[in-house]
Amino acid sequence: MQRTWTRWGALAKSALLALVLLPAAQAAPPVLRVLSWPGYADPDLVAVFEKRHGVRVEITTVGSDDVLRAKLADPNGPVFDAVAANTVEIAQFVAQQQLAPLALADIPNAARQLPRFRKPEAIAGLAHQGQVYAVPYTYSEMGLIYDRQQFSQAPESVSELWNARWQGRVLAFDGSSHGFALGAMRLGLPPFGIAEGQFGAVARSLVDLRRNLLSFYTLPEESLDLFRRHRVAVMHANYGRQQLKQFQDAGLDVGYVVPREGALAWLDCWAVSRRSAQVALATQWINYMLDPQVSSELTRRQGLANTLEEPAGLGGDAVKGPIVWLEPVENAARRSQLWQRIVSGDRPERF
Repeated sequence: MQRTWTRWGALAKSALLALVLLPAAQAAPPVLRVLSWPGYADPDLVAVFEKRHGVRVEITTVGSDDVLRAKLADPNGPVFDAVAANTVEIAQFVAQQQLAPLALADIPNAARQLPRFRKPEAIAGLAHQGQVYAVPYTYSEMGLIYDRQQFSQAPESVSELWNARWQGRVLAFDGSSHGFALGAMRLGLPPFGIAEGQFGAVARSLVDLRRNLLSFYTLPEESLDLFRRHRVAVMHANYGRQQLKQFQDAGLDVGYVVPREGALAWLDCWAVSRRSAQVALATQWINYMLDPQVSSELTRRQGLANTLEEPAGLGGDAVKGPIVWLEPVENAARRSQLWQRIVSGDRPERF
């Protein structure tokens, strides 16, 4: 009898121990939530980080700055830990206290960057009151992609997007900030400082652009599908050489040009959300993104310049105008409000 009770006692202890250990055994790994742009965090590269740090990474991809801002600020949405954004957006996020300061000592790969990227205080928007809030990652100009079969020579001007000859065969990016900058450049106005009395003219011009388009697009894959299926003649390439590489890899006979009015150019950076409870892990993510192999894969796969190596220049006579680095705009809310009216079909006489 004693042996029976001893046996059952041992079994009970084993069962109790199993119940105690069960939560630990079933504990889910930490989740790092990343707000990113297309092509910045491919699944195989993410998998390496997950295995290395014993975590799970959730990537949320955005297609415009408007969506990026909304998702980062949404109090009812997920709390993102790391975010990729251009310098203009970074400056706004810093001003709105949405980002956490970074300790560059915890990002050793930042020391591998080209000299011009190792001075964050010299790049507008990255530093504030002695604190660094973002680290450069990739950059590109936004030129024009055109079908060589429909153009005997490269388009000279951004006005080709408005050319009635191409009606129904034009694509443009769906984004208020870049859209108004593009419209202003076409009219010879400052792209980032549109005066109050000039908004009407730019808006009416953008309505004319909308009427000449096949469609607006947000993601590069969407633009490729539309370009290929509808025999598009020319498009504003918001993703620059990233889109050019995609089109070329798909076998399309396309060219790329910076028009005489110039091309907007962006510098995207990695930052950490102030709402993140995993600042250390998010910082490790940034360091991983700056790993030489990961950075070189970004360039090889996406055609985008990384911050560790000098990019291959635009060849031939593809650069006809200046590269215009993005700056803060005069009134982002006004641009967004008017843009929604433009894309939804408002008439020009209403502006």
